[in-house]
Amino acid sequence: MSSILIIDDDSSICETLDLYLTEEGYTVYVAQTGTEGLNRYVETSPDVVILDIRLPDIDGFTVLDDIREDNENAKVIMITAHHDMETTIRAMKCGAFDYIHKPVNVDELDIAIKKALKNLNMERKIDGLLTGPLRDFKVGDIIGTGTEMRDIFKTIGVVSQSRTTVLVQGESGTGKELIAQVIHNNTSRDEPYIAVNCSAIVETLLESELFGHEKGSFTGAVSKKLGKFELARYGTVFLDEISEMSLNLQAKLLRVLQEMEFERVGGKDKIKVNARIIAATNRDLRALVKEGKFRSDLFYRLNIVFITIPPLRERSEDILPLVDYLLSKINKNFHKNIAGISDEVMELFLSYAWPGNIRELENLLVRAAVIAKGQTLGKDEFPELTDQATDSSVIDTPRVRGRANSGRFLTLDEIQAIHIRRVIRETDKNKGELCEILGISRPTLERKLEKFGIPFERE
Repeated sequence: MSSILIIDDDSSICETLDLYLTEEGYTVYVAQTGTEGLNRYVETSPDVVILDIRLPDIDGFTVLDDIREDNENAKVIMITAHHDMETTIRAMKCGAFDYIHKPVNVDELDIAIKKALKNLNMERKIDGLLTGPLRDFKVGDIIGTGTEMRDIFKTIGVVSQSRTTVLVQGESGTGKELIAQVIHNNTSRDEPYIAVNCSAIVETLLESELFGHEKGSFTGAVSKKLGKFELARYGTVFLDEISEMSLNLQAKLLRVLQEMEFERVGGKDKIKVNARIIAATNRDLRALVKEGKFRSDLFYRLNIVFITIPPLRERSEDILPLVDYLLSKINKNFHKNIAGISDEVMELFLSYAWPGNIRELENLLVRAAVIAKGQTLGKDEFPELTDQATDSSVIDTPRVRGRANSGRFLTLDEIQAIHIRRVIRETDKNKGELCEILGISRPTLERKLEKFGIPFERE
């Protein structure tokens, strides 16, 4: 039975809420001053607190601060007769779970209480399990457990031993620049890494950005400027969206790749290229070559080592590890304490097509973490996915629409990984008990945990 503490100096409100909530099946405690309320909170450890802002001894914000100092995840619903914007913002900023105006609408209060209890139950369920506390990740980690991602890791290991030109292809948001940064870090970490977005700079300026220019070489060139190839020294030049480069500039880049030297715009001196070049595109360069929109000779010069990043919709086994990684990053950057996502959200994530790939996943998690009222992100924090449950971007599990066009369902390995993760999240069992639930031997469980990259520390 859930318990609720009411802290309000209005006797009639206390009596009304006490009667209503008791009839609803809650255990109810009442206090009419802030000091009494704090004492009752320590004595009873209620699941939810209903707190008035105006109290006779200390204000509700002080009570809220003291409660959250004892338990930063306490579910406190604040009530007040004042409808001003500043008080509402202050209450939510100070960590209130919800904010309700007087006279209290019992239906509104009932919804707020049930949301708070649901959030509390999710936090208790996830506490200490796989997704909480989050694993410790290093900045720049690439998350991937599937065959294609493991092959990419191997390729990175091989190309990091040389300074070969690399071409990375993948949809927007799949992490092409992260691949480039990891290659750079494993090859020449102490040298500069310089990224250039070829689609964001007009052709006339892009040439100067890449190769630099001499003073007076064109209107506005009031001084000599070093280009990216020169500034990179023995590091890396990352040419993002190479497909958007004009044919004229493609010819100049081809010459650089062939001769490994260039001249600044308006200059005559030959400058040696020492940097590694990594190019990336979200388009099919072979198709653009056939259409005459990309030079075939440049394509073959760039395509010495080719890395294709699979879209997120084809990496269902990586969604949970990616969520862990991104939440760990979000917690550090935004000073949050998000422990994980609910099972309902996980099911939504697994059935969503992710047109924006990992970038879209990160953006959704950032938004959800910012507005979250607890440690666990539930469906309420992802209205976009809930609203699109019948949209073309959301598909029936276990088949993903991105694969449905080719008739491809989730593999047995993918389904096994999802099921094992779910059993671990939903139970508090050691490995021996997990083996009984899953119907497999201990060695088989160990192999599957290693195969699917599932961390497990409980014994």
